[in-house]
Amino acid sequence: MSDRDWQAYAEQMATGLALVDADLRLQWLNPALAEWLEWGPRSALGQPLAGVLGDASRQAQRSLAQQRPVQLRGVTLTAVSGRQTRVDITLQPLDGGLLLEAHALAESPAGQSPLSATLRGFAHEMKNPLAGLRGAAQLLQRRVTGEDLQALAGLIIDEADRLGALASRLLHNDGAPTLAPVNIHQPLQRVADLLQAEPQPPRLRLDYDPSLPDLHGDADRLQQALLNLARNALEAGATTLTLRTRAEYGLRLGEGVARMALRVDVADDGPGVPAALRDTLFEPLVSGRVDGTGLGLALSREIAHEHGGELRYASRAGDTVFSLYLPLESGHD
Repeated sequence: MSDRDWQAYAEQMATGLALVDADLRLQWLNPALAEWLEWGPRSALGQPLAGVLGDASRQAQRSLAQQRPVQLRGVTLTAVSGRQTRVDITLQPLDGGLLLEAHALAESPAGQSPLSATLRGFAHEMKNPLAGLRGAAQLLQRRVTGEDLQALAGLIIDEADRLGALASRLLHNDGAPTLAPVNIHQPLQRVADLLQAEPQPPRLRLDYDPSLPDLHGDADRLQQALLNLARNALEAGATTLTLRTRAEYGLRLGEGVARMALRVDVADDGPGVPAALRDTLFEPLVSGRVDGTGLGLALSREIAHEHGGELRYASRAGDTVFSLYLPLESGHD
């Protein structure tokens, strides 16, 4: 297909398309994208990509520098009139610049954030597979004889039940955490058990402070946050994980100071957080992997905030630590 034929074809597509040069300025866009932005195709020429993507344009620089495609999910395009269109965007290196593809998403129900809509859709899709997984694990548990195999089947059943309960809460719009006294070492040990059940389990080091008091929290959500941190480290190339708990005193959390707080560290020996990701590490629906969802760290931070806490990190090659800080007392100074 010649360049002229390709452009004629692209101008009839409902997918928004644009060509961006090495300076991240628009060189061409098709009518679909021009309509969403309410820009004239000629007036758009030379405009900075930041005018289309806002802060997410930083990911375009990373795609260009690394010559790798990047996916941005749930990006909001704002037209001249203020009208907004929510899209998924793919940035693909092409001829020294980038090809931008924007796919419009279905509108969310009134008052629902894009992240909530994405999670509700995911929850709906996973209900049936979870039921099948649980049923198969029950059959397996009845048929195997070894205690180790029965324990693994029981682990699958328990996790299917936990995820099913989370999915039901999302589908019924009951997003508030269920707070109760929690010994943080219980969800941590659950995370350790799940990691050890992997086909190629990492080396695990457990460094717990057994004197820590219970906190007021949602055990399922805390487990999910910690599991997200651990899996994120493994997907980044870590082979050794350390799960550590400590007490902190006089710690600033948000706008107050916690007289006593709990710190949970998930430390790994991976390559560290890339410099290009550090400014956007906790942004939702942004991933450095083509097959990534971009949800894990964003959800972990959201769970920390639900509990009045924070998620922080320090990183260098071979030594990355994500620290979940949670208040142990309801009152803040």
